[in-house]
Amino acid sequence: MSQLRIAEIFGPTIQGEGALIGEPTVFVRTGGCDYRCAWCDSLHAVDSAYRHTWAAMGTDAVWAEVQRLSKGRPLTVSLSGGNPAIQDFTQLIALGHADGYRFACETQGSIAKPWFGDLDMLVLSPKPPSSGEVVVWDAFDACLRAAKEADSTVMKIVIFDETDYAWAQEAAGKYPQLPLFLQPGNLEFDPEVALHPQVLADKLLWLVDKTMHDGWFAPRILPQLHVLLWGNKRGV
Repeated sequence: MSQLRIAEIFGPTIQGEGALIGEPTVFVRTGGCDYRCAWCDSLHAVDSAYRHTWAAMGTDAVWAEVQRLSKGRPLTVSLSGGNPAIQDFTQLIALGHADGYRFACETQGSIAKPWFGDLDMLVLSPKPPSSGEVVVWDAFDACLRAAKEADSTVMKIVIFDETDYAWAQEAAGKYPQLPLFLQPGNLEFDPEVALHPQVLADKLLWLVDKTMHDGWFAPRILPQLHVLLWGNKRGV
């Protein structure tokens, strides 16, 4: 069994964003990332300064923990990070599928892996200008090719400002075949600071008003439901 670098495994809880929002899910969050987004809300799974908190786990141990948390009842397993594409989830997906579990993965589209084609859903989330990162679209295209056998591939973009919004329109124009999900970004990262629901609602309303005014009806506009419910707490 392959070794995986794991930041945390938690759930079941609901998926808080994107195409599977509201779906009961167990999260397998990996350690390590090739990006350093300015507004990253999961640095504990990204920055090597937290490496000492990550666990080296065999695929069989990860699968045993997923089964324990879900009590053996099949649901969706979300592979997240950091960037889960750094690692090899071929064996984990095969184990889960054999028992009726479904697998989703969210990645920025910077690294393509053959196991993308085994997924039930691949969420490609290219990072807009506010992140400080630059998307390499050739790498993004390679991810699409790797996922051609996946049941579903979608694109999700987080919007923080007008520049991000314009960039998202351009990105969507490159890939009109991909179902598109937009959500407003959250700049408050401190898990000890309570987030006022109205602040989150105002950001969402701005994005709704913007797309409706522009007649941009292709994307689905969604909140970060987990942030609304739990703020920035880890493991929910």
